[in-house]
Amino acid sequence: MHVTVSKIRLLGLALLFASAATPALAQADVQPDAAAEPKSKIVDFAADSLEYDQNTEIVTARGNVKMERENNQLRANQVVWNRKTGQVTASGGVEAVDPNGNKAYGDSIELTDTLRDGVIQNLLIVMTDGGRLAAKSATRENGISRLNLAAYSPCTVVDDLGCPKEPVWKITALSVIHDPIKHRISYKGARIELFGIPLLVLPGLYHPDNNQGGTGFLVPDIKTSSTNGVEFALPAYLKIGKNRDLTITPHIFSGALPALEAEYRALTSTGAYQVSGYATYSSRLSAGAVAQNTTRDFRGYFDASGKFQLDPQWSVKSSIRLASDRTFLRRYDISRDDQLRSTVEIERVTPDSYFSITGWGFQTLRPGDRQGNVPIVLPLVDFRQRLSDPWLGGKFDLQLNSIAVGRTAGQDTQRAFAGARWDLRRITSLGQEIQLTGYARGDLYHTEQSALTATSIYRGRDGWRGRLVTAAAAEIRWPLIGQAFGGIQRLTPRVQIVASPKTDNLAVPNEDARAVDLEDSNLFALNRFPGYDRWEDGNRITLGADWALTRPGLSIEANIGQSFRLSSKPSLFPDGTGLTDRVSDIVGRTTVKFKRLVSFTHRYRLDKDNLAIRRNEIDATIGNARTYATIGYLRLDRNVTPGIEDLRDREEIRLGGRLQLTRFWSVFGSTIIDLTDKGEDSSRVADGYQPVRHRLGVEYEDDCLRLGLSWRRDYEALGEAQRGNTFQLRLSFRNLGR
Repeated sequence: MHVTVSKIRLLGLALLFASAATPALAQADVQPDAAAEPKSKIVDFAADSLEYDQNTEIVTARGNVKMERENNQLRANQVVWNRKTGQVTASGGVEAVDPNGNKAYGDSIELTDTLRDGVIQNLLIVMTDGGRLAAKSATRENGISRLNLAAYSPCTVVDDLGCPKEPVWKITALSVIHDPIKHRISYKGARIELFGIPLLVLPGLYHPDNNQGGTGFLVPDIKTSSTNGVEFALPAYLKIGKNRDLTITPHIFSGALPALEAEYRALTSTGAYQVSGYATYSSRLSAGAVAQNTTRDFRGYFDASGKFQLDPQWSVKSSIRLASDRTFLRRYDISRDDQLRSTVEIERVTPDSYFSITGWGFQTLRPGDRQGNVPIVLPLVDFRQRLSDPWLGGKFDLQLNSIAVGRTAGQDTQRAFAGARWDLRRITSLGQEIQLTGYARGDLYHTEQSALTATSIYRGRDGWRGRLVTAAAAEIRWPLIGQAFGGIQRLTPRVQIVASPKTDNLAVPNEDARAVDLEDSNLFALNRFPGYDRWEDGNRITLGADWALTRPGLSIEANIGQSFRLSSKPSLFPDGTGLTDRVSDIVGRTTVKFKRLVSFTHRYRLDKDNLAIRRNEIDATIGNARTYATIGYLRLDRNVTPGIEDLRDREEIRLGGRLQLTRFWSVFGSTIIDLTDKGEDSSRVADGYQPVRHRLGVEYEDDCLRLGLSWRRDYEALGEAQRGNTFQLRLSFRNLGR
């Protein structure tokens, strides 16, 4: 069993006095013949009074006795030193502090003439991490300390009124042995008590005497699910070095073969990395297959990530995620991702430049998707340089970019471009903010096997293609600020004009500009496509307004806008994106925050013809950190052509919350419900109300214990990951485990 605590030491003392002492001494530094004594033997000493009996050779210090040696400190009401026997006794409010800040309290401390070994009665040690270790008595011999009838707990032992109380949990033992050479604290006859009830015997319990961690078992995890039955996981932690560790976790199931999980972590002089994996041999059912088609095979998951800062400018980071099959992660409740992404990136960042080389790989876990159609990006090269405009005082942003997108059974594309952007911002004497922008870019594309792309508007044409993109824009904002409604309001009208000549878009493929949708965040963008492969040409004017009200404890922000194309040429945007016609849909956002109790954000898009809601998105949180409710709602009613899979409509609601019943007990829950009907997405079976996942639980949490029981109901089945219930018990002790 592994417990993280701070170093514990019984304090070694040295008393050096002159052969004769004055009857009373208010304060003295006892340093006779300091040149002859090693510095380690010099003791800083202070007391209200000092007595010396020449017949018995006993030195007695009384009143606020303070002693310090090598940052070890001792305070007591009285210290007695018998020079004949060499015994030193400190009594009355004894407090010892070691160099790490750990404090030991006791009724009395007795030391032998070796000044290393001794006995302390009614010991209480308060460690820097908040843990407490109490014992009936303690002895130290040859540097090894033994505590008798001891108890350990990191929990508070007084209530809010300062009255004593039993800790929520504690470890009791017949004896505790501290070996400072091995940096280990070992328990004999240990057991753990929870709420005063003996819970578990802990044979062989030990933990390190510092905050560096140590090898041992961690807190087990227990849960039950309809897919795998009862699961028991017991992590074993191995501390390999100060900067490396390994955790091996066997998983035992009542309804499946065992699985093994491992995680290795390391911290280096330039960064950190982790490598983890999960492996088993079990039955596998392909997504969408019937139960009779199961096969038994090796299955697993691999996850590695790291980042290294080579110098202040250069860094390398990487992340690799791979699964043996499409249903493994969901069956073993590791992740619900439907796509795994792997990447490696070399990056250089300076105040005025940016350079990166990146590679991307993807593994699809979605039923029906062909892995051969999933792109591999290797490499993506991007360089940017910012320069000052020496003529007008603006800023130049230069960019070089290239990308290679390959597929094992699909279209391949290579693209390179060089671009430049110029921006100039000025404030007029009347307070208007004017921004002028110029943009130019030259693109070069090469495409093969474009016919393998199912959606025709994404294909482009095979072979080499060149393209020139240019644009000019002017935008003016006029902030109007004044008092209103007991606060300060700000109204900012905005007008933007953009001009761009005709661009040959459909001749080149579309790899990165597919999920286009008009919203408040891109209304005033120079290009409202999300990537580089599609460019919004033509001339347009965009009108909008930002409004804000600020009062003590209350803030409201809102914006609204609409765009108008000045030419009648057919739009490149698909139907339903809000940008198809000459007049765009109306988009906006409203955000309301009231103290720390309410946070509300509403995003919307209204049809320009009939004001029908095409996008309706709400995110709200009501309550405080202990009791709260969250609401998330999204409805996309764009009526996009069914063949464009990136822009399908959907509707869902997400609800969650927590209710604090008492100071430490609370209940929590969440649900996700798919409200999509066949009118919104005809490609799948949808009835307008389909639960996705429910969760409900109860939890106890205080300063030293977290205990929770949760229930989850999954309604989606994927392969052998069945619909059904999952129950999980979580028990976390502060300072126990990691």
